Amino acid sequence: MGRTVVVLGGGISGLAASYHLSRAPCPPKVVLVESSERLGGWIRSVRGPNGAIFELGPRGIRPAGALGARTLLLVSELGLDSEVLPVRGDHPAAQNRFLYVGGALHALPTGLRGLLRPSPPFSKPLFWAGLRELTKPRGKEPDETVHSFAQRRLGPEVASLAMDSLCRGVFAGNSRELSIRSCFPSLFQAEQTHRSILLGLLLGAGRTPQPDSALIRQALAERWSQWSLRGGLEMLPQALETHLTSRGVSVLRGQPVCGLSLQAEGRWKVSLRDSSLEADHVISAIPASVLSELLPAEAAPLARALSAITAVSVAVVNLQYQGAHLPVQVMLGGSWLQTLEASGCVLSQELFQQRAQEAAATQLGLKEMPSHCLVHLHKNCIPQYTLGHWQKLESARQFLTAHRLPLTLAGASYEGVAVNDCIESGRQAAVSVLGTEPNS
Repeated sequence: MGRTVVVLGGGISGLAASYHLSRAPCPPKVVLVESSERLGGWIRSVRGPNGAIFELGPRGIRPAGALGARTLLLVSELGLDSEVLPVRGDHPAAQNRFLYVGGALHALPTGLRGLLRPSPPFSKPLFWAGLRELTKPRGKEPDETVHSFAQRRLGPEVASLAMDSLCRGVFAGNSRELSIRSCFPSLFQAEQTHRSILLGLLLGAGRTPQPDSALIRQALAERWSQWSLRGGLEMLPQALETHLTSRGVSVLRGQPVCGLSLQAEGRWKVSLRDSSLEADHVISAIPASVLSELLPAEAAPLARALSAITAVSVAVVNLQYQGAHLPVQVMLGGSWLQTLEASGCVLSQELFQQRAQEAAATQLGLKEMPSHCLVHLHKNCIPQYTLGHWQKLESARQFLTAHRLPLTLAGASYEGVAVNDCIESGRQAAVSVLGTEPNS
């Protein structure tokens, strides 16, 4: 009898893991278990009353690098090429980036000329920050906060204005708490390998070979900055579900896992609400803190390491304005939302809508009432890779290896929160279980 692999979590990481397991030459029996009634995690698309697509989670995927290319390859394998909506490099949305500082929007400089001129909110041309970076010695600490790293290498303005904004946009977190090693590993590795971020990125520190396909070549030729799908990004998890069903993968919805226990023969017993499953191997694509509460007593050290990986909530507000072609998406999180949660304040849709409308009016000049609004609160959706996160991961890996637990970790809790990162974590989990790359 073949092996049984149970995948916990039907978000994009669990779907990707199940997909790659199912494509093995001799695939194991795969059971995907999801606690809610839908798959896809916080990738969710809703069509508004006028036909516009409202994204309740991520609204685009970046094609850059090996991981971006792998996701495009997955899109092609699922037959979604004709549904891709790219933002090409010559589009204004790809060329214009802004920082909101001091009550005003500031265009970020582009090109060599932009780097040589003073560009508010920066007091000096960014050229000088680059020159400073090239002369700084390599850091000696095994980890550092994003803010400390950026201030040391690029100066206090870049750290406080650019990197802080980037951390809030990507992680809904604080640059003074987040880890450079875990949040931006390419920057950390560039310094470690070449002593300089700029030299490392220029010379390709950590660059890995990427797959090839017609869609990948098109993205490179047209310099896509990001892409989505015609019916919304949720088309991707929907296509994965269809593929899994065709490959004989069992998908259990509305089945929260109540506990994991090891049997005498080394197999897992996965306890569900009304039944249980037996598995030779478990891939966990649920949040680390959730998994920590399901592990048996003999895995207490692993549970402690996983429980230390926290996450923050984010509210996504879509505002549709009369005459606008696309809805405005406002993401609310960070310290503002954490303070509200800690105070026990009622987190109502009206509160989030009001805050989003104020932001749209102040930053974009949209002062009229929106014709349609859609609010969604994602609880504990973005893991926080705080200083020393790598040590938590190392502790978890060492325990799994030492005790030979048939458990593989995947998902946003570990090595990347972007969609590409999550898909890759699922693929890597499948490779680990199979012991080889699945067929392409």
